[in-house]
Amino acid sequence: MDFHDPTAPICWRLHLSSPPQKVYEMLASDEGRARFWAESASERDGAIHFIFPNRLEWRGQILERRPPQRFAVEYFGGSTTTFELEDDGAGGTDLFLTDGGVPPADRAEVSAGWASVLLALKAAVDFGIDLRNHDPRRTWDEGYVEN
Repeated sequence: MDFHDPTAPICWRLHLSSPPQKVYEMLASDEGRARFWAESASERDGAIHFIFPNRLEWRGQILERRPPQRFAVEYFGGSTTTFELEDDGAGGTDLFLTDGGVPPADRAEVSAGWASVLLALKAAVDFGIDLRNHDPRRTWDEGYVEN
């Protein structure tokens, strides 16, 4: 990822021990997203209604579904977040996240936020652990990373 170019998409990679189908189900289902991403992330009429611990809400259109390789959604500020999943040849998954269209003023926070979300995904899908605290008094806004 180019941290110096404020117009470049945010890009992260993550290796998971779980197979692509299992990872895809975490991204593409209400139950999966609620296990690592948001307190609630229910799909209705082709969009996801996210509710976060700090009570922030966002509704983003699902832009693409191609199980088990690709899932894309409109995210904060109208950015486009795409998850690409590749079989690693050993039963696991290489995940590639891109988030394009993030306003330059939000880039640092969004980059850090994706690192937090992706590590929570790894803990949930590979180990069945929820790293988040679920406490509305202890959120990203107050400097807690386990949001």
